[in-house]
Amino acid sequence: MKRDLAEQLDPQLKEPIKTMLKVMPRQSFDNLLVARVESKKMWAAMKMPVVPGVKTEDKIIPGPKDAPDIAVRIYRLEKQSKALPALLWIHGGGYMLGEIDQEDFTAKNYTLAGECVVVSVEYRLAPENPYPAPLEDCYAALKWLSTHADELKVDRSRIGIGGASAGGGLASGLALLARDRKEVKTIFQLLVYPMINDCNITPPNDALPDALFWTRANNLLGWRSYLGCQPGGEGISCYAAAYRADNLEGLPPAYITVGDIDLFAQEDVNYAQRLIAAGVPTELHVYPGGCHAFDMLVPGADISKRFTADIRRALKRALYQ
Repeated sequence: MKRDLAEQLDPQLKEPIKTMLKVMPRQSFDNLLVARVESKKMWAAMKMPVVPGVKTEDKIIPGPKDAPDIAVRIYRLEKQSKALPALLWIHGGGYMLGEIDQEDFTAKNYTLAGECVVVSVEYRLAPENPYPAPLEDCYAALKWLSTHADELKVDRSRIGIGGASAGGGLASGLALLARDRKEVKTIFQLLVYPMINDCNITPPNDALPDALFWTRANNLLGWRSYLGCQPGGEGISCYAAAYRADNLEGLPPAYITVGDIDLFAQEDVNYAQRLIAAGVPTELHVYPGGCHAFDMLVPGADISKRFTADIRRALKRALYQ
């Protein structure tokens, strides 16, 4: 029996998102440069509210060896008087799109809610820069954050990492990489509907319909762009797709959150179960009736308010427990 995912949306999401699906053109990546421009326009049009009490600073930091420098944006409390925990935040965009500008509202709110310093990283995008370039950029930013902790007024013993969608995929890979390189200790991974399994390539059918907004075709293209090869095959590194990791022991505590009709719901739930089995303290939240990025699409819905409030509380707990 064919499932209508729009009918399974939370009641407060249903009508706004049905309207969006009717009036918004389906996202196309036939011309990636155009898609990036359109994505930038969409974020600019959202006109997020002003968030007082946070100051920002843009910096250019050294990139990985033999690679370009990296832009980062640093968010601090205006009245910061002592060293605080920090969160390295990684934007989403299917590994192909996105920039730090789109994260301003989120990063400022995390700074306030977590009483922390947030560093948002402008990593290189695929397919021009496939794995490991984006991940190595994130690692370089993490290492820079740790080594410059004193000047940033950061407690280097209290550094978390996080991201949404593809940013969550990069954050989960970064957690594995930091664990194995043993140069920077991380204490928390905040994974917001993370894109972590390159084997999630089943085409839509009646029992498994196409997803809303971030479709199965988009997902396949995103993974192909990031990996530089067909997803789902042999030899893909767990640092590129964390779901593939055989050993999850020793990773920092995780908070994973996703809607139940998100394309990533099953892989995120399974990953949380495997983290728990490996002895990693893990908190999993699955929101009934939530599609991908529902919190940004309809921020005024009760489900979206709960989603963001739960994340902010979890961030504060993790950074200060």
